[in-house]
Amino acid sequence: MDKILLLGDPMLRQVSEPVLDFGSREFREASRRLMSALDSFRREYGFGRAISAPQIGILMRLIAMDLGRGPFLIANPELIRLGEEKFTMWDDCMSFPWLMVRLERRRSVDLRFRDEKGGTRTWLDAERSVSELLQHEIDHLDGILAIDRALDRDAIVAREVYLEHRRAFDRMVDYSITPTI
Repeated sequence: MDKILLLGDPMLRQVSEPVLDFGSREFREASRRLMSALDSFRREYGFGRAISAPQIGILMRLIAMDLGRGPFLIANPELIRLGEEKFTMWDDCMSFPWLMVRLERRRSVDLRFRDEKGGTRTWLDAERSVSELLQHEIDHLDGILAIDRALDRDAIVAREVYLEHRRAFDRMVDYSITPTI
């Protein structure tokens, strides 16, 4: 299994390159590694809906997702519409699973992307849980981390503390993530 890069690793701050050849061995291998990393993390930690390629050291615009109905790939994602309405939430990340970050995201987005065969797809009016996840993962592709979007100095807490006082912390936000496992 690929090691997930942790907060502080300079590779997490790099901007990823678009996938150009969907038939290449490099793309197939990166896809396999990314799907494997997502599956392994979910089994070990009991959460995790998506992972971006830079999180395992691959600077490719590629995301593996599993929203509870099995894994799939998104390549070269492009947000083509950001909804006007925003909401606050506690976000987590595989690159710092010991932290929770209170931040703001758009309630809805439209996405253009390529599937694993290179076909162009659109995902229109993604609902809140998918919208925030897509924003999080696309940030990774651009070298942006959830901690960069923290609302204020009290918006980063240890996961252990968050879980111990979850009701109180969840009253501070508009939305809470629902696990898919």
